[in-house]
Amino acid sequence: MTGTWINVATILVGGTLGLLLGARIPEKARGTVVAALGLFTFALGVQMFLETQNPLIVLGALLIGGLLGEWWGIEAGLQRLGQRLEARFMGSQGAEDNTFVKGFLTASLLFCVGPMTILGSIQDGLTGDYRLLAIKAVMDGFAAMALASTLGPGVLFSILVVLGYQGGLSLAASQAQALLSDSMVQEMTASGGVLLLGLALGSLLEIRPIRTGNLLPALAVAPLIAWLVAVL
Repeated sequence: MTGTWINVATILVGGTLGLLLGARIPEKARGTVVAALGLFTFALGVQMFLETQNPLIVLGALLIGGLLGEWWGIEAGLQRLGQRLEARFMGSQGAEDNTFVKGFLTASLLFCVGPMTILGSIQDGLTGDYRLLAIKAVMDGFAAMALASTLGPGVLFSILVVLGYQGGLSLAASQAQALLSDSMVQEMTASGGVLLLGLALGSLLEIRPIRTGNLLPALAVAPLIAWLVAVL
């Protein structure tokens, strides 16, 4: 859970700075930081992909996982989840005037819904590699700064949701570690690297839209294919 604790710390620091400094941080500076994070995420994705021992396993996992993700509509489901929570919150009586609750819910949703949260938590739980969650933590810190400057201290309390959700995913992944061989973990890591490339190109660098969420099943398909290859 190292990555989750880092994430919690950056939200606290960023949110506190947002409360103290307000909106004094230039938009251009925030954009440059996000671009730097995008480039770093791209490089990290390449490094993770190079850990594969059989690129065809990664290709098969991405193709099968992508088809499953499109069939299940994972990306659209994540978006609908966010919309439902937002609609429910905004529709509640007096919610528009309660900035504390609004800050808490908005930040919790932003920090917990997305492929990077799921991928990073699994990676941290399985291998102890928290680099992806560290990248997310930096982004969340800047987001917390911006949100806290307008929505107040409720943003800081979103760490309770982050700790429970991300930490729970990491703990669940750590329990599955005994069932996975080294080769299965390697191919899952390589598949995760390709997902990072998708996140970097589609979300951070905004080069072209990529439904990375629909590729998440590849993280489960890759170790299964690796197991079948080893058996056969």
